[in-house]
Amino acid sequence: MSAGAAWDARRAALFVIPLIIFLALAVLFLYRLGSGDPNLLPSALIGRPAPQTELPALAGVEHDGMPVPGLSSARFAGHVTLLNVWASWCVPCHDEVPLLAELGKDRRIQLVSINYKDTEDNARRFLNRYGNPFAATGRDESGRASIDWGVYGVPETYLIGPDGRIAYKLVGPITAESLRNVLEPEIAKALAR
Repeated sequence: MSAGAAWDARRAALFVIPLIIFLALAVLFLYRLGSGDPNLLPSALIGRPAPQTELPALAGVEHDGMPVPGLSSARFAGHVTLLNVWASWCVPCHDEVPLLAELGKDRRIQLVSINYKDTEDNARRFLNRYGNPFAATGRDESGRASIDWGVYGVPETYLIGPDGRIAYKLVGPITAESLRNVLEPEIAKALAR
């Protein structure tokens, strides 16, 4: 092999090897991106007691004609509870309201919420516009309580069993599909305990 041919082989290798590495990483990235449900992020809190939470009420909000209290951990004891973390500035939160309204009618469970990093006026307008499905709503203006819950972003929904332990976490908005295929079966399991 001549010196020119050896040089050409090295130049080709300098081009081909990085290209092969890039393509391998791209295939791995696309595989991971397309595999699994993005709403199923692991949570270290599953099976653990719900974090101690004491949040003030959202003033001027009613549910079934009564003022809505703030959120307290004591509320979870002995009840199957869905805790929804939402904000008025969250577009998917607007989309899930009709499904939350349906869940709020289910007397076997209690539906409560944390209003995340929102102004009180905007949160109140949101609930007055769509209707308030929540039996209790705690204001988390700083986001500190949501950090304790392991919130990645809004909306997120937690299922808490009657023993006060977190049974399930749904990341993202509740959809008709996730309600039917995921939340309803998880609620049924929690009620059977």
